[in-house]
Amino acid sequence: MAKEINRPHAVTRTSQPQRTPTMNPMNVKNIPLEDGGGRGWSHGLLECFGDCWTCCFALICPCMVYSHVKSRLDSLRDEGQPHPHGGKYLGRDCMFNCFNGWILQVGQRTDVRRRYNIEGDSITDCFAAALCSPCQLTQQSREIALEEWALRRNAMLDNSNTHELLD
Repeated sequence: MAKEINRPHAVTRTSQPQRTPTMNPMNVKNIPLEDGGGRGWSHGLLECFGDCWTCCFALICPCMVYSHVKSRLDSLRDEGQPHPHGGKYLGRDCMFNCFNGWILQVGQRTDVRRRYNIEGDSITDCFAAALCSPCQLTQQSREIALEEWALRRNAMLDNSNTHELLD
C-alpha cells in the first residue's frame, strides 16, 4: 500500500483595499493641544526664513503678500479647498492694505489663529503685525500652505483609493 503524503494546502488570502488614512488639514504637524484646548503655530514667528521668498517679498511689498494670504484663506473658508490659482497678489485687499498697513493684518492674523485653533490674543496679534509684519505674514502663509498641502494630498489619496476599489 502506498503511503499518503500530507501536503499543506496553499492558502490564498484576499483582502479588501484599505483606505489610506487622511491627515487633519487643520493641524498637519499634529502639534499637541495646550491646556486651554489651543495649540501653537506650526512655525515660530522668527522662523520666517524657512520661506525666504515670502519673507523678502513681505519686506518689500507687504500689501501684496497680505492680499495673497487673504485670498487663500478666503478660498479655504468659503470653498473648503485651496485657491484655484494659488492666491491673488493684486486686488482690492492689496489696495486696502497699502492704506491701512498693519491694522488689517491684525484682523487677518486673528482669523488665521481662530481657523487653526492657535492660542494667542488680539494684543499679541497687534504686536506681531506692528513690529514684525514680514515675519507674521510669512507665518500665516506657511500655516495656510500646510492646510492646502494636506487637502491636496487627501484629495489625491481619495482618488487613488477610489480607483483601487473600482479595479
